[in-house]
Amino acid sequence: MEKSYALITGASQGLGKAFVLELAKRNINTILVSLPGEGLEYIASQVEAQGLEAHCYETDLTLKENIVALANWVNERFPLSILINNAGCGGTQSFSNVSVDYLDRIIQLNVKATSLLTHQLLPNLVRQKSAYVLNVGSVAAYSPIGYKTVYPASKAFVHSFTRGLYQEFADSNVFFSVVNPGPMMTNPDSSSRLQQQGRFATMGLLSPEQVAAISIRQLFRRDTLIMLNWVNRLTWMVMKFLPIYIRLPLLTHAIKKEINRA
Repeated sequence: MEKSYALITGASQGLGKAFVLELAKRNINTILVSLPGEGLEYIASQVEAQGLEAHCYETDLTLKENIVALANWVNERFPLSILINNAGCGGTQSFSNVSVDYLDRIIQLNVKATSLLTHQLLPNLVRQKSAYVLNVGSVAAYSPIGYKTVYPASKAFVHSFTRGLYQEFADSNVFFSVVNPGPMMTNPDSSSRLQQQGRFATMGLLSPEQVAAISIRQLFRRDTLIMLNWVNRLTWMVMKFLPIYIRLPLLTHAIKKEINRA
């Protein structure tokens, strides 16, 4: 088989790391991207121990010039068949209390990096026999939420952006898909916070490894809107059909309670 590669952003931990290891199970060579100093080399060594290639690239994707430099580096060296835009950030705070840098980082990473990296790598993907783009959104994409504000808006962008590309490239060799995970127990802090929210918050909870496995399986089955389990599907249905004047205050109240507990 002709050698091809998958690029994963935010690959140093959590879901990004899980994507790398899941792709390795499927004998796919990987390009790992994260901020400097986050231990990419260790994850790459786990992949290389399986006889596969794992190339590391450390950069800050909030800067346009870094996105362009990464894309140029990849396009000059690797035939790319899979792009996973996983890198993202968010948070829960009052809008009036956050810094401009806090807001800027969410927008630059979730919106700009996802858009520009996809655009810059698309010519490479088009050259392959078949190629896939998976964008990682969030269930927050389905509704605005007070005390999160910019994060759900950024993930709504990711959702809309992906669905538009799926339709635009429906007759091409590049397939676009989006997955909108709910909360995940990615570290002790998130695990503790979710447990404090009670049984409802942890119902149907998946690990990053489970999310990665389901996402990759459904991506290769050409599922353009990936539903991870029945809870994920139920959340989508409730958010879709529950009127905004009911949904918005309920969600905002829940987030405000989380802030008070913290």
